[in-house]
Amino acid sequence: MVVEGVTWGISVASWIMSPIISKLLDKVLSYCKFDKAETLRRLLTDILPRLTLTLEAAEAINHKKFFEEMVSDLKSAFYDMEEILDDLEYIRHQKQLDEQERSLSKKGKKSQDYVKKFFLSGNRQFRWRHHDEASPSNQNICIRPSLTLPAALNVRLKDNMATIEKLIVAAQGIIELAKPMSKGKTDTAKNMQTHTTSAPTEKVTGRDEDRERITTMLRDTNDDVDPSSSNSKCFSVIGIYGISGSGKTTLAQHVCKYEETEDYFDLVMWIHVSQNYSVGEIFKEMFEAASVDKDIACPNYNSLDILEKVLEQKLDGKRFLLVLDDIWCNKDDDKQKLAQEQKLSKLLSPFKVGKRGSKILATSRNKDAFSDLGPGVARTVLPIPDLDEHVFLELFMYYALEGVNVDDPNDPDQIELKIVGAEIAQKLKGSPLAASTVGGQLRRRQNDIDFWREVRDRDLLNETIGALWWSYQHLDEQVRRCFAYCSIFPKRHRLNRDELVKMWVAEGFIQTTNADDMEAVGRDYFHELLATSFVQPGGHYLGFSYYLVHDLMHDLAEQAAGSDCFRIENGSITKVPPNVRHLIVTNAEMVNEEIFKLENLRTLIIDYDYEESLAPVNKDFFEKVFKKLRKLRVLAVNVSWTGIRGGHVLEIPKTIGHLKHLRYLALVMLEQKLVLPTTLANLYHLQMLKFANYSILEVSRDINMGNLTNLQHIIGEIEILFPNIGWLTSLQTLESFGVWTEHGYELKQLGGLNKLRGSPAILNLHNVKTKNEAQDAKLVDKKGLTGL
Repeated sequence: MVVEGVTWGISVASWIMSPIISKLLDKVLSYCKFDKAETLRRLLTDILPRLTLTLEAAEAINHKKFFEEMVSDLKSAFYDMEEILDDLEYIRHQKQLDEQERSLSKKGKKSQDYVKKFFLSGNRQFRWRHHDEASPSNQNICIRPSLTLPAALNVRLKDNMATIEKLIVAAQGIIELAKPMSKGKTDTAKNMQTHTTSAPTEKVTGRDEDRERITTMLRDTNDDVDPSSSNSKCFSVIGIYGISGSGKTTLAQHVCKYEETEDYFDLVMWIHVSQNYSVGEIFKEMFEAASVDKDIACPNYNSLDILEKVLEQKLDGKRFLLVLDDIWCNKDDDKQKLAQEQKLSKLLSPFKVGKRGSKILATSRNKDAFSDLGPGVARTVLPIPDLDEHVFLELFMYYALEGVNVDDPNDPDQIELKIVGAEIAQKLKGSPLAASTVGGQLRRRQNDIDFWREVRDRDLLNETIGALWWSYQHLDEQVRRCFAYCSIFPKRHRLNRDELVKMWVAEGFIQTTNADDMEAVGRDYFHELLATSFVQPGGHYLGFSYYLVHDLMHDLAEQAAGSDCFRIENGSITKVPPNVRHLIVTNAEMVNEEIFKLENLRTLIIDYDYEESLAPVNKDFFEKVFKKLRKLRVLAVNVSWTGIRGGHVLEIPKTIGHLKHLRYLALVMLEQKLVLPTTLANLYHLQMLKFANYSILEVSRDINMGNLTNLQHIIGEIEILFPNIGWLTSLQTLESFGVWTEHGYELKQLGGLNKLRGSPAILNLHNVKTKNEAQDAKLVDKKGLTGL
């Protein structure tokens, strides 16, 4: 189907042209000599943009097999390039540490603390000896003078560049192949926008209670003010937001139709705004909507000021209801957002002369759009409610079986239509858009039960997903990748916002020049998904607020992610794609040897309920993970406990030091005691450590915590006994800290941790003997603390 081609093309195109890829190529350019640099620049400025346009065309489906192989190879090459650069950063860090160690050995023990504090204070401008000439294997790569690439890494980068050059040639050939098919065609998902009117074009089912609720709010004048008041408006705003196809416009039309039959409002006007609107054209629509004689066209004024004054004459002293359907939130940058606000302010300027009690009912895909309606305007914002399962079935049957008596006991064919129709409705995930499109197709074949069975067995959402893809395209490119990552979790999985954001950071999805701001930017990404209903509030569970991805949106995320994300769930027998990057396993029986063959994995999440007879996650499991899956950036093991916990000891193997790319490590298991090796300090990129369910956490006194300069979060309900934790000056989260008299565990270790946030627990305060010791913690300098 064409839509399948569109969605596949858009998914791949958005990945290829994401800022992450651009930043990656820019970084590699700095290491390349002229000829290689020109190859990459051509890829970045010419080939990839042209390839993106080709992929976004619906006709790309005609050559999908050619595209799939080439794009798969291109993605792998980009991933390899990212890992090479990550290895380079690891080596850079190691050289700094080695140089520091040599310096310390010369200066002696007395100066050791001073130098380490200097190194970890953020002043890391160290230099080391470098070779003036590149080694024989460095012929094609121009290395920065401060660092010479090891021969093996240089060979990998050369091979990677050669692969990309071949793919550039292949991409050019495919673009030329697809050009004749796509010439003159522009019907992509970007152009799926339609104009709406105040008259419902479809059956309104299950919205009477919602309409009554909004009608009551329209008559509430508590927040309204007299128009003569300064810095205020005579109207207030009710906003309805939700994903495309969720029924926002239909509900607004239902309200509008009802109000047109009532006498409460003097004027009821319907305006479809859309993304790119003309204030002048909308002024003309408003003039016609406010005219008693609807056949009178607006005079052809060229001046907006004259149009505004004419409108004011029609609105003066009247209580109006203005419906603004499909307003947009421009959040690309502050300048564009300001321009959007000024444009909307101009659009609403004629309404300042209205009567107290006037209302604006607005719909939008984005919750934040309503704030652009101007300051001093009271606002009530509502998410579009989901339809009840039985109501949705009634709606679907209306479209599919209108005029057919399916309750006739003497007609078994009609009864079977109802049964099969109910099975189809269950596959549509409660989407009113899907109900109307799929139901409309079925209505044309009401007498063909075989056709209905075929529809039941098809992937129906491919026929209705286009509108959702259109909304997906209007997300920021980085946010798209974060949303696609959500498909790794099972449907209806409770998402913890902060943990998800930390995973996005670990995967490298967040783009900002300030490393300290990454999680703040990630939370902004999450808010964008929440505001546009790609993610929805779920409630509270075990003390934290959780969020859900609607089933229909989850299907969209799966299509966006493609083969990058995969789930092994209960009953899952599907073979795992060999190039999968992100994997979750929720079935303990599936934790087997097949996982260790997935050497390209970047995410491995093990999440299952503990059974006494089946405990596959043990020391041997971790040994294999550390030896085989060396590209991991996120490793999370969560074993839920419903019975009696075991009193075992889990000793993490020293081979954990092989995971040079690891950023996120969470071990939430059932063992009584967890023992961590000194090689944990070799994970220089590590940002997040999480431990839970243990009674004892044992760490060697010899571990060099000063190596982990990127570590920002240590989360765990147990007493954290890392020695010399004071070296971790990037630390933001430390849930508990135990004070001991031994060197490396004193209260003064907290002294330099001025980025700490939240409400940490400090244990064993009886070991603090003097006022000076207490002051050494320097709690007053930690502005991010909210409690203690």
